Amino acid sequence: MEVILLEKVGKMGVLGDTVAVKGGYARNYLIPQGKAVPASKENVKVFEERRAELEKAEQEKLKAAQERADKLAEIELTVAANAGDEGKLFGSIGPRDVADLITAAGVEVEKAEVKMPEGPIRNTGEYNIAVQLHPDVESEVHIIVVPEA
Repeated sequence: MEVILLEKVGKMGVLGDTVAVKGGYARNYLIPQGKAVPASKENVKVFEERRAELEKAEQEKLKAAQERADKLAEIELTVAANAGDEGKLFGSIGPRDVADLITAAGVEVEKAEVKMPEGPIRNTGEYNIAVQLHPDVESEVHIIVVPEA
């Protein structure tokens, strides 16, 4: 299925690109999320009329993401978690917990923006957690996990 991208989508393309994707991906994700429209003649015409408006909105999103990334770079969080004698946590600290901690520190972050490819934190120590705020903007947050007293 051919779609026109209305914003930058990962490794797929940038605003205005016409790309071929699987029908289910387009119908179930790209179109409902407002990231793309089907590539019909009418939609191409409408897109070209709105192109400047969409590019301006994309620039504003990028600028806002960059400002959030600058704030995130300054944040260092310390978390007290219930842990055993050897530093192993009773439970874990996952993306939702990290997003909640960052939001409580003053920068609004969604769970989906927190990237933890090694999985949740299960031991005490220091960790650098990646936060993907925009396809072009990534930042890191330093988290220190200490055992509860």
